[in-house]
Amino acid sequence: MKFLVDECLSTRVAALLTQADHDALHVTGCDLAGEPDETVLARAVQDGRILLSADTDFGEILARSGADTPSVVLFRRSDRSAASLAAVLTANLPEFEDDLAKGAFVVITDERMRIRPLPFK
Repeated sequence: MKFLVDECLSTRVAALLTQADHDALHVTGCDLAGEPDETVLARAVQDGRILLSADTDFGEILARSGADTPSVVLFRRSDRSAASLAAVLTANLPEFEDDLAKGAFVVITDERMRIRPLPFK
């Protein structure tokens, strides 16, 4: 899968996902550091990438816009270390991979995952 890792997450998340045979870029490697969230979302759409973030603003932006892309995985976990995030994503990806391909907003917490199709209704 193709991922764009937001700047609120470590660059190591992208590196670990790349090691796991995913195509993962961090926003700092795309000259998007410090750019508005809308610009980051637009880049994810342009490149056909799934956005990985811990920033809840992306859900609000998608809800307001009614957009059906890009898919977003929002991490709301107490352990936000790169190793933990990459591990939980890769371990659970088969459960929601099809949803992400269609357009979804996935929230991963310590206890559960929620999957909402895009656009939000």
